[in-house]
Amino acid sequence: MQLSEIIEPRSKPKFDWFIPIDGDGEHIGTDKAEIPPTFDYLKKVALTAEENGFYSLLVPTRFSNGLFDENAPLAETWTTVAALAAVTEKIRFLVAVRPGFISVGLFAQMAATLDQISGGRIDLNIVPGGIEGDMERLGEKADHDTRYERASEFISACKKLWDKPEAINFNGEFINLNGAVCSPGPKGKPAFYLGGASEAALNLSADKADTYLAWILPQETLKPHLEKAQEKYMAKGRSPRFGLRTHLIVRQSEKEAWEIADELLAQTSKSVLKQRGKSSENTSMVGQRSQSQKYKNNKMGTHLWNGISNVRVNCGTAIVGNVEQVSEELLKYWQLGIDEFILSGFPHVTECNIVSEQLLPILIDKIDQELKI
Repeated sequence: MQLSEIIEPRSKPKFDWFIPIDGDGEHIGTDKAEIPPTFDYLKKVALTAEENGFYSLLVPTRFSNGLFDENAPLAETWTTVAALAAVTEKIRFLVAVRPGFISVGLFAQMAATLDQISGGRIDLNIVPGGIEGDMERLGEKADHDTRYERASEFISACKKLWDKPEAINFNGEFINLNGAVCSPGPKGKPAFYLGGASEAALNLSADKADTYLAWILPQETLKPHLEKAQEKYMAKGRSPRFGLRTHLIVRQSEKEAWEIADELLAQTSKSVLKQRGKSSENTSMVGQRSQSQKYKNNKMGTHLWNGISNVRVNCGTAIVGNVEQVSEELLKYWQLGIDEFILSGFPHVTECNIVSEQLLPILIDKIDQELKI
């Protein structure tokens, strides 16, 4: 079955932005961030995205800095979201969560309370795999597939706790609840997002995720991957919804965009390069291997550049070009079946304004024309 067979009729996609909890700046991969991840700065990013009409903000999860030196300042995910939810009004938060580090009974209460405080603006990005070696810092010993099995129980237990404000029991291999109560539950209905390229990730997403997230890859590579995910969803009697995570470097001229890409890595630290190389070496994460593959001049395609992967954990690929070129690239991913785009650029306040003012109006117009056909 082709993707086009299940994506009609198409609706307009959602556009999200990103909270840089590692820090920010015009250069990345340095020992310290030019712009540290203080609350005042992260608040500025959130308010800029809200003012520009973005749907949601992805807040990643880390146990050490994943963009600069691993010992550099890092904002903790859950605390950051709680604070940002109190100073925003409309934008949603897609909060990355690693099952296994907090009791699921306690987590369900925390998430429900935060959803109440925010007025129903919380969604959850479940991250069972994480960064190679990062979870081990806090004592994690489970292997890759076990983490996904545990995550499956985590999602089921949360849903059961949120279903009714009454004592529930849950008896699983990893999670056991005996008369646990979550009252009140969430104000809204937090959606579950899940990424990953492994069989375990695809199976869990098809079984329990509302949206399957993919990191950007060349379209000819991503298409069969999405088709495989679609087949797994359909086998469960469910229709897939796809999201795409990518960086953008967009300017009025292509020459300027590539110059900015080069400058982004112009002050890279050797120690950071060594740290990131170690984290991707022999990784069990299928998606991370795809992001960190070596290409001549870091070019995966005409407008795809994975130079960011040299210094950044996880998604390290950007679409680079002028406004017309980048809008055409994103349009093609929408045509593949992408329903939601999680975008970012360095530094995040500046790039949020450029993307919203110069790129998205053109892209949205292109999609509107497609929808009318």
